[in-house]
Amino acid sequence: MVAEPISSTSTRKDQILREAALLFAQRGFHGVSITELGAAVGISGPALYRHFPSKEALLARLLVGISQRLLAGGTALASRIDDPAELLGALVDFQLEFSVREPELITVQDRDLASLPAEERRRVRALQRAYVEIWVDTLRRRNPGLPVESARVAAHAAFGLLNSTPHSALRADPGHAAALLRQMAVTALTDTARHAS
Repeated sequence: MVAEPISSTSTRKDQILREAALLFAQRGFHGVSITELGAAVGISGPALYRHFPSKEALLARLLVGISQRLLAGGTALASRIDDPAELLGALVDFQLEFSVREPELITVQDRDLASLPAEERRRVRALQRAYVEIWVDTLRRRNPGLPVESARVAAHAAFGLLNSTPHSALRADPGHAAALLRQMAVTALTDTARHAS
């Protein structure tokens, strides 16, 4: 994925975060030096420390930040949409939009979460659990009688499908691939009750 051009309103910190996500996705957190991160945004490696106290703090900002964004977005949808079927579709669209726009963050999350300090790792996990529970609640309202564990399994399975974008054929035909992922996720989630009983 090519980083979007930096606008005049973007901060240096935003630019560093975007480039770090791309580099960490390509080579892993431990495979990228501070010097390389600085070079990617046109500053010296040590100058990065004016924006982030450490490389670990930069990774934490990436992973905590995306977890906060997903939870905030899911919470906003749940507060705005009463109908569970409509909300489920909106949640799928929201997650898919993130997955298509920022597949590098999925790669970084999957591969480098363990590189976070323990406190930040716990924070990411807590934010993620809260986001999953929005999906679980929606699935159970959509399918009365659906056991909570079945709803949780279904939500995680949908994430696995929607978050497959780093490995999918999106680059060849992004519109078709995204539409297919959406159709598969919605079909699987709406059919959950029949297979969970």
